[in-house]
Amino acid sequence: MTSLLYLHMEFNRFEGNIPPSLGNYRNILDLNISSNNLTGTIPKTLMELSTLSISLDLSDNYLTGSLPLQVGDLVHLTELNVLRNNLSGEIPSNLGSCASLERLHLQGNKFEGTIPQSLKDLKGLERLDISSNNLSGQIPEFIGKLGALKYLNFSYNDFEGELPKKGIFANVSGVSVVGNHRLCGGIPQLYLPSCHPKKHHSSRGPLSPKVVIPITCALAIIIALSGLFGACSMSKKSRDRLASSRSYKDWKSGVSYSQLVESTNGFSVDNLIGSGSFSSVYKGIISSVGTVVAIKVFNLQQQGASKSFIDECKVLRSIRHRNLLKIITACSSIDNQGQDFKSLVFEFMENGSLDSMLYPRYEEESLSKKLSFMQRLNIAIDVASALDYLHHHCETAIVHCDLKPSNILLDEDMVAHVGDFGLARFLFETSNNPSFSQTMSSQLKGSVGYIPPGTSFCHSNFLFMFLVNYY
Repeated sequence: MTSLLYLHMEFNRFEGNIPPSLGNYRNILDLNISSNNLTGTIPKTLMELSTLSISLDLSDNYLTGSLPLQVGDLVHLTELNVLRNNLSGEIPSNLGSCASLERLHLQGNKFEGTIPQSLKDLKGLERLDISSNNLSGQIPEFIGKLGALKYLNFSYNDFEGELPKKGIFANVSGVSVVGNHRLCGGIPQLYLPSCHPKKHHSSRGPLSPKVVIPITCALAIIIALSGLFGACSMSKKSRDRLASSRSYKDWKSGVSYSQLVESTNGFSVDNLIGSGSFSSVYKGIISSVGTVVAIKVFNLQQQGASKSFIDECKVLRSIRHRNLLKIITACSSIDNQGQDFKSLVFEFMENGSLDSMLYPRYEEESLSKKLSFMQRLNIAIDVASALDYLHHHCETAIVHCDLKPSNILLDEDMVAHVGDFGLARFLFETSNNPSFSQTMSSQLKGSVGYIPPGTSFCHSNFLFMFLVNYY
């Protein structure tokens, strides 16, 4: 099956070695064979799949040996996950060649040696977890200069020396270094001992051993308890995140039409939470996992709806950002009347759309949904971050074409997520012609007042009006 784009075989009981023939998937974008009973080494042929761009997930198996040096050839890969195996050896020095990496999970193995200097080239890295290994040496300063880094876990290794204080190391909620007993310094909230130069004191000094020893023991106990509390807290958060993500994994490889009908009570109008030109959105509860989702059902009788579904799939499979609405799965099937049925399933946003916040439908909602100026500013920044990612950090720039309040969703923490990519367009940088901007502008479609002018993609009008609305 050499034309496969996605292969998900996680959470089974497969055993034996990973067959090298998986290297025949020359078009594959996403490969997940995690949480099985696989043994042996990682075939080098997997590292030669240069099309891998979404994820390579080999976690929670019993793989041994080293991480192949060929891993540096995965230059388009976004996520590499080999956590909780029995891998050993050093972290490959050419891992920095994976310039598109955003998430790197190597924890729970037996890697040794130092952190390779080449990791400084991973400018887009957002999550780095190398905890519970046998790594040693000093933590390099360049880690703090990785501007995109939001989560860092170096716990339970044998790192030593002074911990940097800049960048991610200044964020106590985003970094964990517990279990490295030879580290010192860092920000005070990490409760590491101070880094003092070694001094030789005479036994006749002002403090006798009877005073020094009790003080040292007391400090050691305080530090140990603080480390234990931090480790328990991090562990609980990790378990909560894992449980949440795995609740999707039970069914995200596919969801049936009958499941969607059941989850929405037959697409009842009581569950309708929004509608647009080509689709309607329903709130649903997937009974098998008890997860609340938003189900976007396309009206295929409407001209252009089928194309909108295909276009949105093309865009959503190639983008990932905290301020973009996350797709969980899709359904392309036949309904009870024998008609084509197409839908997309998204994470449910507790606070609905920005449009409902700015323009409440009922007077009694006006006060409960009133946004403060700081909330508005944070939402504007979230939207700007999403646009910056779409325009400048995707492999191919993407124009949303219909950025308006009803297409901006707010989660339970009031974090904004841009959604509805049915009118989005890829901008292929194939022309330096001055008229190219006018050509692209004439091809773009969207709501009047919100379509971006030309190829500058300036949505400042939307942001300005959104903030001014406060007054």
